[in-house]
This record gives sequence, C-alpha cells and structure tokens, in this order.
Amino acid sequence: MPLFEVAIVEIPTKKEVEEGTGEERLVFGPKPIVAMDAQSAALKAVMDAPEDAAKINRARMQVLVRPFA
Repeated sequence: MPLFEVAIVEIPTKKEVEEGTGEERLVFGPKPIVAMDAQSAALKAVMDAPEDAAKINRARMQVLVRPFA
C-alpha cells in the first residue's frame, strides 16, 4: 500500500477573517499514513485524529494529503 503525508488545518471563520484576527491553525500532522489512496488516507486521519482535531467544526477543517516520495 502507498504511503501518504496528511495534515489537518483549521480555517478561520468569515468573521475572524474580516476582523483580521483569524489565522489558519495546524491541528494535526503532518503525519505519515499508509492507505490504499489519498481519499482513504484523509478519512483515516480525520477519524483517528487526536482530541484537538475532534473538537473543531468539520466544516472549518481542511485535510491536506500528498503522496510520500
């Protein structure tokens, strides 16, 4: 199975962006994950993420996946 690097970033709310107080925040990773494809790697990262990632709103979550080279 291929190896991927996965990171989860929390996106600021629209209000935070307008006020200038919002920044993207790294919540998880980058962490190596073995999976069949990129989508499976992203799903595995979200489901197995630590408590910090579980607390954020999934609508504000951006999952970044890249093949490990």
